[in-house]
Amino acid sequence: MFTGIVEELGEVTAVETLDDACRFRLRGPVVTQGAKHGDSIAVNGVCLTVVDHEGDEFTADVMAETLNRSSLGALKPGSRVNLERPMAVGDRLGGHIVQGHVDGTGEILERKPSEHWEIVKISLPADLTRYVVEKGSITVDGISLTVVDAGLDHFTVSLIPTTLDLTTLGHKQPGDPVNLEVDVIAKYVERMLGDRARGAAE
Repeated sequence: MFTGIVEELGEVTAVETLDDACRFRLRGPVVTQGAKHGDSIAVNGVCLTVVDHEGDEFTADVMAETLNRSSLGALKPGSRVNLERPMAVGDRLGGHIVQGHVDGTGEILERKPSEHWEIVKISLPADLTRYVVEKGSITVDGISLTVVDAGLDHFTVSLIPTTLDLTTLGHKQPGDPVNLEVDVIAKYVERMLGDRARGAAE
């Protein structure tokens, strides 16, 4: 489990394309401290498994399903990525519960800078609309954010200077894809209410 609090802005150093997968090599001096084979690291919000680790770099394999459901397929050497290690038992939950299981992708539609923050408008797939509410939580490229406005096909978030400086959202422009993970609690509530309604109808 992750919290959506990005630990560092890493970099893709190599991409190897396989028949039905990709192998990424990524640099992250913070997240590789004490890393070992089999550990999990979230890359732009996608939970990946460390295959190999050397110095401040690690290697992770990404299967076709993940490439199809996320924006990782667009990464290339030099791409910057948000990196986070899993939450340790007893740590503070600084963001919200993040699984690292991407629900879909959105696209940066608009950026409106101001003196102290920036409003970013992001497209929202139709099948995720029901999970996104004003003042609710959403994960964008692995970043735990609060929804400012929730529309039928988009939502907005307000980014403080720290988020702009230390994550990919400080660099992405209109047209760029982002990974989206909705609040898992909303999905569980929907399932439970659906089961209750079906039970009452029987």
